[in-house]
Amino acid sequence: MSTILTKLHRWHRYRQTVRELAALSNHQLSDLGLTRGQIESVARRAVQA
Repeated sequence: MSTILTKLHRWHRYRQTVRELAALSNHQLSDLGLTRGQIESVARRAVQA
């Protein structure tokens, strides 16, 4: 049961991170050293950390 809850929690954190980064302007992403193409991989790494 805890495995399912852990996966659901990680999925929620992943989607929230993607939403927040996608809401930023290209300039704001650039200030963070990111491009739009990197958003999903950054979100995946954030969930695993």
